[in-house]
Amino acid sequence: MADAKGADDRVLFDLDKDSRIATITFNNPGQRNSYDKAMRDEVARCLDVVVDDDDITVVLLRGADGVFSTGANMNNAYGWYGSDGNGSAEGASRPAKNRPSQRRRLIVDRKTFDFYHEFLGFPKVTVGEISGFALGGGFEMALMTDISVIARDTRIGMPATRFLGPALGSLHMFFHRLGPVLARRLLLTGDIIDAAAVDHLGVFTETCDRADVTARARYWAEKAARMPADGVVIAKEAFRLVEQSQAYQGEEVASYLFHAFGTNLQFSPGEFNFVKTRAEHGTKEAFRLRDEHFHVPEPDLS
Repeated sequence: MADAKGADDRVLFDLDKDSRIATITFNNPGQRNSYDKAMRDEVARCLDVVVDDDDITVVLLRGADGVFSTGANMNNAYGWYGSDGNGSAEGASRPAKNRPSQRRRLIVDRKTFDFYHEFLGFPKVTVGEISGFALGGGFEMALMTDISVIARDTRIGMPATRFLGPALGSLHMFFHRLGPVLARRLLLTGDIIDAAAVDHLGVFTETCDRADVTARARYWAEKAARMPADGVVIAKEAFRLVEQSQAYQGEEVASYLFHAFGTNLQFSPGEFNFVKTRAEHGTKEAFRLRDEHFHVPEPDLS
């Protein structure tokens, strides 16, 4: 067993050649394992190491302190598009803008979604150890894993649709993995639900008690690691071909195109604008005001 030290200690990486399992851990528990561009790039680097290592068959993806991931860090929503947050590259002498340009969105989002495309079609078996929260990009990665073990009380969903709109980048994957009814419900409302609510739909490989998630995920990882390595790679490429032909046609363009357009919404009076609210009140208060705005009490049917 060997630890591979990376540039960002918010991502832990372990290679166990004896078991043929690599483990990648989101290690940002102070922010519920949300990630920024640097963390995502470090995960991509770790995955590249695994691809080139013939002794590794399985990647176990998990989060520190019992939380998988709450997705992209929204403290600097536009920071993904440029270090100055204004859509221009670092050091460029351009006038400051409130929003990144559409061309900047398209260029950056195209690169961003390369990560998700590669993870979705990763040539080794991916196992998700999911508990606590799996929101936004964390939810997407949980759905993209080949084998997923999730705690019943894990909170899952795409709350970012409440301020980016429902046409997010992985729309094709949501419809294929969740089904059109559940995908529409989550994307059109931004609801966050317990994983137990979808257990009957078979969205995840196994749903269990929170205390059992780590052991059960390791069980599935070890089970998959005993498969012939060549057979696994061939199967994963075959799976990718079938999904591309049946469900994901055009997804590479659609993913970054929809995301780029979705991050440039124009808000009408009375609609909740997260970015503006965050700038005025701070991130924590913006999340509270978001939830307050979107809360609709259940009808009293008694």
